Amino acid sequence: MDITFGGNKVNLLGQEIKVGDSAPAFKATKNDLSEWSSTDYEGKIVVYSVAPSLDTSVCALQAKRFNKEAASLDGVNVVTITEDLPFAQARFCSNEDIENTIMISDYQNREFGEKFGFLMDENKLLARGVVVVDKDGKVAYVEYVPEVTNEVDFDKALEEVKKLI
Repeated sequence: MDITFGGNKVNLLGQEIKVGDSAPAFKATKNDLSEWSSTDYEGKIVVYSVAPSLDTSVCALQAKRFNKEAASLDGVNVVTITEDLPFAQARFCSNEDIENTIMISDYQNREFGEKFGFLMDENKLLARGVVVVDKDGKVAYVEYVPEVTNEVDFDKALEEVKKLI
């Protein structure tokens, strides 16, 4: 799979996750610096909205769009994950009224990035994409955006989520 960032090819660390794979367990950091664990969501539908940094317009748009959509997705947990520091994520959530999604940072151990194959080796940011995990812990949908500065396919991701509800 070829991924570019600003037109330059990047190498993703870890294994590419595929539909049908068991979603690896991982830990990340909440905005209050406490630990977040994916195992807390076993038996639930989870959408991982993956982005490099909320300081860019495309990443901010992605977080806001999934926050808006999450309000109408009963029984679905939407988790936005970036490499931003938790303080920056908390400020973004406060400024943008992000209340329907969970915001976590992969900055500390980069477990998500490596276990799901989204960590860009060159800059240690996450590539852009979406991973949908079903109630059985299996990957039901995955998108690695070929050019990280482009948007995810919101319609396709949401269509796949709605099939699971």
